Amino acid sequence: MTFHVGPYFEDLINWLKDSFPGFFDAIRNGLGAFIDGFEVLLGWPPAWVMIAVLTGLAWWACGWRNWGLALFALLGFTLVLAMELWAITMQTLALVLTSTLVALLIGVPLGIYSGRSRRGEQIVRPVLDFMQTMPAFVYLIPAVLFFHLGEVPGAMATVIFAMPPCVRLTTLGLRQVPHEAVEASDAFGCTPWQQLMKVQLPMALPSILAGVNQTIMLALSMVVIAAMIGAGGLGDQVLRGITQLKIGMGFEGGLAIVILAMYLDRVTHALGSRSRQRQGG
Repeated sequence: MTFHVGPYFEDLINWLKDSFPGFFDAIRNGLGAFIDGFEVLLGWPPAWVMIAVLTGLAWWACGWRNWGLALFALLGFTLVLAMELWAITMQTLALVLTSTLVALLIGVPLGIYSGRSRRGEQIVRPVLDFMQTMPAFVYLIPAVLFFHLGEVPGAMATVIFAMPPCVRLTTLGLRQVPHEAVEASDAFGCTPWQQLMKVQLPMALPSILAGVNQTIMLALSMVVIAAMIGAGGLGDQVLRGITQLKIGMGFEGGLAIVILAMYLDRVTHALGSRSRQRQGG
Protein backbone atom coordinates (compact mmCIF):
# COMPACT_ATOMS: atom_id res chain seq x y z
CA MET A 1 0.00 0.00 0.00
CA THR A 2 1.36 3.39 -0.95
CA PHE A 3 0.35 6.85 0.14
CA HIS A 4 1.54 10.04 -1.53
CA VAL A 5 0.94 13.45 0.03
CA GLY A 6 2.13 15.31 -3.07
CA PRO A 7 -1.20 15.20 -4.93
CA TYR A 8 -3.03 16.55 -1.87
CA PHE A 9 -0.55 19.43 -1.59
CA GLU A 10 -0.94 20.12 -5.31
CA ASP A 11 -4.72 20.19 -4.94
CA LEU A 12 -4.38 22.62 -2.02
CA ILE A 13 -2.15 24.97 -4.03
CA ASN A 14 -4.51 24.87 -7.01
CA TRP A 15 -7.52 25.51 -4.75
CA LEU A 16 -5.84 28.53 -3.16
CA LYS A 17 -4.82 29.88 -6.57
CA ASP A 18 -8.31 29.50 -8.02
CA SER A 19 -10.19 30.69 -4.91
CA PHE A 20 -8.22 33.85 -4.08
CA PRO A 21 -6.86 35.27 -7.35
CA GLY A 22 -7.50 38.86 -6.25
CA PHE A 23 -5.46 38.38 -3.09
CA PHE A 24 -2.43 37.07 -4.96
CA ASP A 25 -2.76 39.75 -7.64
CA ALA A 26 -2.76 42.43 -4.95
CA ILE A 27 0.40 40.99 -3.38
CA ARG A 28 2.07 40.74 -6.79
CA ASN A 29 1.22 44.33 -7.72
CA GLY A 30 2.08 45.81 -4.33
CA LEU A 31 5.32 43.93 -3.82
CA GLY A 32 6.30 44.50 -7.43
CA ALA A 33 5.86 48.24 -7.03
CA PHE A 34 7.90 48.17 -3.81
CA ILE A 35 10.77 46.30 -5.49
CA ASP A 36 10.66 48.67 -8.47
CA GLY A 37 10.82 51.62 -6.09
CA PHE A 38 13.88 50.20 -4.36
CA GLU A 39 15.55 49.60 -7.73
CA VAL A 40 14.89 53.19 -8.80
CA LEU A 41 16.18 54.51 -5.46
CA LEU A 42 19.39 52.49 -5.64
CA GLY A 43 19.94 52.90 -9.37
CA TRP A 44 19.11 56.60 -9.75
CA PRO A 45 22.29 58.11 -8.20
CA PRO A 46 25.53 57.75 -10.16
CA ALA A 47 27.48 54.66 -9.20
CA TRP A 48 30.28 56.63 -7.54
CA VAL A 49 27.77 58.41 -5.34
CA MET A 50 26.30 55.09 -4.19
CA ILE A 51 29.79 53.71 -3.57
CA ALA A 52 30.54 56.75 -1.41
CA VAL A 53 27.27 56.28 0.50
CA LEU A 54 27.90 52.56 1.09
CA THR A 55 31.48 53.28 2.16
CA GLY A 56 30.32 55.98 4.56
CA LEU A 57 27.69 53.64 6.02
CA ALA A 58 30.36 50.99 6.64
CA TRP A 59 32.63 53.55 8.30
CA TRP A 60 29.82 54.80 10.54
CA ALA A 61 28.71 51.28 11.50
CA CYS A 62 32.20 50.17 12.52
CA GLY A 63 33.26 53.43 14.14
CA TRP A 64 35.45 56.15 12.73
CA ARG A 65 38.66 54.51 13.96
CA ASN A 66 37.97 51.15 12.30
CA TRP A 67 38.37 51.87 8.61
CA GLY A 68 38.96 48.31 7.36
CA LEU A 69 35.37 47.65 6.31
CA ALA A 70 35.09 51.07 4.69
CA LEU A 71 38.20 50.35 2.62
CA PHE A 72 36.80 46.93 1.66
CA ALA A 73 33.51 48.55 0.61
CA LEU A 74 35.31 51.14 -1.51
CA LEU A 75 37.55 48.65 -3.26
CA GLY A 76 34.92 45.91 -3.54
CA PHE A 77 32.16 48.01 -5.05
CA THR A 78 34.66 49.77 -7.33
CA LEU A 79 35.58 46.31 -8.63
CA VAL A 80 31.88 45.53 -9.17
CA LEU A 81 31.56 48.75 -11.17
CA ALA A 82 34.67 47.92 -13.20
CA MET A 83 33.21 44.49 -14.06
CA GLU A 84 30.11 46.30 -15.42
CA LEU A 85 27.86 44.53 -12.93
CA TRP A 86 26.71 47.59 -11.01
CA ALA A 87 23.13 47.72 -12.32
CA ILE A 88 22.32 44.07 -11.62
CA THR A 89 24.09 44.28 -8.25
CA MET A 90 21.73 47.08 -7.25
CA GLN A 91 18.84 44.99 -8.59
CA THR A 92 19.93 42.11 -6.33
CA LEU A 93 20.34 44.47 -3.38
CA ALA A 94 16.82 45.82 -3.94
CA LEU A 95 15.40 42.29 -3.95
CA VAL A 96 17.36 41.37 -0.80
CA LEU A 97 16.24 44.49 1.07
CA THR A 98 12.61 44.02 0.06
CA SER A 99 12.59 40.36 1.06
CA THR A 100 14.34 41.14 4.33
CA LEU A 101 11.89 43.89 5.24
CA VAL A 102 8.89 41.65 4.57
CA ALA A 103 10.51 38.79 6.51
CA LEU A 104 11.16 41.12 9.47
CA LEU A 105 7.64 42.57 9.39
CA ILE A 106 6.28 39.05 9.72
CA GLY A 107 9.07 37.40 11.69
CA VAL A 108 9.62 39.85 14.54
CA PRO A 109 5.94 39.86 15.66
CA LEU A 110 5.92 36.06 15.42
CA GLY A 111 9.09 35.96 17.49
CA ILE A 112 7.55 38.27 20.09
CA TYR A 113 4.44 36.08 20.25
CA SER A 114 6.56 32.96 20.58
CA GLY A 115 8.86 34.57 23.15
CA ARG A 116 6.04 35.73 25.41
CA SER A 117 3.84 32.64 25.14
CA ARG A 118 4.83 29.02 25.72
CA ARG A 119 1.86 27.86 23.70
CA GLY A 120 2.84 30.21 20.92
CA GLU A 121 6.32 28.73 20.86
CA GLN A 122 4.88 25.21 20.66
CA ILE A 123 2.82 26.27 17.64
CA VAL A 124 5.51 28.27 15.85
CA ARG A 125 8.50 25.96 16.36
CA PRO A 126 7.29 23.04 14.15
CA VAL A 127 6.40 25.48 11.40
CA LEU A 128 9.89 26.97 11.54
CA ASP A 129 11.44 23.50 11.49
CA PHE A 130 9.46 22.73 8.34
CA MET A 131 10.45 26.02 6.70
CA GLN A 132 14.17 25.57 7.46
CA THR A 133 14.51 21.93 6.44
CA MET A 134 12.49 22.05 3.22
CA PRO A 135 14.90 22.33 0.23
CA ALA A 136 15.00 25.89 -1.05
CA PHE A 137 14.16 24.89 -4.63
CA VAL A 138 10.78 23.53 -3.53
CA TYR A 139 9.60 27.03 -2.59
CA LEU A 140 9.95 28.12 -6.20
CA ILE A 141 7.10 25.87 -7.37
CA PRO A 142 4.16 27.39 -5.43
CA ALA A 143 5.69 30.84 -5.81
CA VAL A 144 5.47 30.54 -9.61
CA LEU A 145 1.92 29.14 -9.46
CA PHE A 146 0.72 31.99 -7.25
CA PHE A 147 2.68 34.92 -8.72
CA HIS A 148 3.92 33.75 -12.17
CA LEU A 149 7.53 34.43 -13.20
CA GLY A 150 9.61 37.44 -12.19
CA GLU A 151 10.92 39.23 -9.14
CA VAL A 152 7.78 38.94 -6.99
CA PRO A 153 7.71 35.11 -6.77
CA GLY A 154 11.45 35.23 -6.14
CA ALA A 155 10.89 37.66 -3.27
CA MET A 156 8.08 35.58 -1.76
CA ALA A 157 10.11 32.37 -1.90
CA THR A 158 13.00 34.29 -0.32
CA VAL A 159 10.78 35.56 2.50
CA ILE A 160 9.68 32.04 3.42
CA PHE A 161 13.24 30.69 3.24
CA ALA A 162 14.90 33.57 5.15
CA MET A 163 12.34 34.29 7.90
CA PRO A 164 12.98 31.46 10.46
CA PRO A 165 16.25 32.85 11.95
CA CYS A 166 14.54 36.17 12.62
CA VAL A 167 11.70 34.45 14.49
CA ARG A 168 13.98 32.12 16.44
CA LEU A 169 16.48 34.76 17.53
CA THR A 170 13.75 37.23 18.50
CA THR A 171 12.22 34.49 20.65
CA LEU A 172 15.62 33.65 22.12
CA GLY A 173 16.35 37.29 22.91
CA LEU A 174 13.07 37.73 24.77
CA ARG A 175 13.62 34.48 26.68
CA GLN A 176 17.05 35.67 27.79
CA VAL A 177 15.82 38.93 29.30
CA PRO A 178 16.63 38.66 33.05
CA HIS A 179 13.60 37.73 35.10
CA GLU A 180 14.56 40.40 37.62
CA ALA A 181 14.15 43.13 34.99
CA VAL A 182 10.67 41.88 34.14
CA GLU A 183 9.71 41.74 37.81
CA ALA A 184 11.04 45.26 38.36
CA SER A 185 8.91 46.57 35.49
CA ASP A 186 5.88 44.85 37.05
CA ALA A 187 6.70 46.47 40.40
CA PHE A 188 6.75 49.92 38.76
CA GLY A 189 3.30 49.28 37.28
CA CYS A 190 4.24 48.86 33.60
CA THR A 191 1.54 47.59 31.31
CA PRO A 192 2.41 44.54 29.15
CA TRP A 193 2.93 46.86 26.17
CA GLN A 194 5.24 49.18 28.15
CA GLN A 195 7.11 46.16 29.49
CA LEU A 196 7.66 44.88 25.96
CA MET A 197 8.68 48.20 24.40
CA LYS A 198 10.78 49.65 27.25
CA VAL A 199 12.32 46.57 28.84
CA GLN A 200 12.19 43.37 26.82
CA LEU A 201 12.79 44.55 23.25
CA PRO A 202 15.69 46.91 24.16
CA MET A 203 17.41 44.14 26.13
CA ALA A 204 16.75 41.61 23.37
CA LEU A 205 17.97 43.94 20.61
CA PRO A 206 21.43 42.32 20.12
CA SER A 207 19.78 38.94 19.54
CA ILE A 208 17.20 40.48 17.21
CA LEU A 209 19.96 42.17 15.20
CA ALA A 210 21.73 38.81 14.93
CA GLY A 211 18.49 37.49 13.47
CA VAL A 212 18.43 40.38 11.00
CA ASN A 213 21.98 39.48 9.96
CA GLN A 214 21.08 35.84 9.35
CA THR A 215 17.90 36.80 7.51
CA ILE A 216 19.86 39.04 5.14
CA MET A 217 22.41 36.30 4.46
CA LEU A 218 19.74 33.70 3.71
CA ALA A 219 17.84 36.20 1.57
CA LEU A 220 20.94 36.86 -0.49
CA SER A 221 21.55 33.16 -1.00
CA MET A 222 17.93 32.58 -2.00
CA VAL A 223 17.64 35.41 -4.51
CA VAL A 224 20.46 33.76 -6.45
CA ILE A 225 18.42 30.54 -6.63
CA ALA A 226 15.35 32.60 -7.50
CA ALA A 227 17.03 33.61 -10.76
CA MET A 228 15.71 30.28 -12.03
CA ILE A 229 12.19 31.74 -12.02
CA GLY A 230 13.11 35.09 -13.56
CA ALA A 231 14.15 37.12 -10.50
CA GLY A 232 17.14 38.50 -12.42
CA GLY A 233 20.07 40.24 -10.77
CA LEU A 234 23.42 38.63 -10.08
CA GLY A 235 21.78 35.23 -9.87
CA ASP A 236 20.90 35.50 -13.54
CA GLN A 237 24.55 36.26 -14.32
CA VAL A 238 25.63 33.09 -12.50
CA LEU A 239 22.83 31.03 -14.07
CA ARG A 240 23.80 32.13 -17.59
CA GLY A 241 27.41 31.28 -16.83
CA ILE A 242 26.33 27.77 -15.83
CA THR A 243 23.96 27.13 -18.74
CA GLN A 244 26.35 28.57 -21.34
CA LEU A 245 29.48 27.07 -19.74
CA LYS A 246 31.06 30.54 -19.53
CA ILE A 247 33.38 30.21 -16.54
CA GLY A 248 34.44 33.84 -16.50
CA MET A 249 30.88 35.16 -16.55
CA GLY A 250 29.84 32.88 -13.71
CA PHE A 251 32.93 33.72 -11.66
CA GLU A 252 32.39 37.47 -11.99
CA GLY A 253 28.76 37.13 -10.92
CA GLY A 254 29.78 34.96 -7.98
CA LEU A 255 32.51 37.42 -6.97
CA ALA A 256 30.03 40.30 -6.96
CA ILE A 257 27.69 38.22 -4.76
CA VAL A 258 30.55 37.52 -2.34
CA ILE A 259 31.41 41.22 -2.10
CA LEU A 260 27.78 42.17 -1.46
CA ALA A 261 27.32 39.35 1.07
CA MET A 262 30.48 40.24 3.01
CA TYR A 263 29.51 43.90 3.08
CA LEU A 264 25.98 43.25 4.37
CA ASP A 265 27.24 40.70 6.90
CA ARG A 266 29.94 42.96 8.35
CA VAL A 267 27.71 46.03 8.52
CA THR A 268 24.85 44.27 10.30
CA HIS A 269 27.32 42.49 12.61
CA ALA A 270 28.92 45.83 13.47
CA LEU A 271 25.53 47.34 14.27
CA GLY A 272 24.79 44.40 16.57
CA SER A 273 28.15 44.84 18.31
CA ARG A 274 27.44 48.53 18.88
CA SER A 275 24.11 47.62 20.44
CA ARG A 276 25.78 45.16 22.83
CA GLN A 277 28.42 47.72 23.77
CA ARG A 278 25.75 50.31 24.60
CA GLN A 279 23.97 47.83 26.82
CA GLY A 280 27.22 46.86 28.50
CA GLY A 281 28.05 50.51 29.07
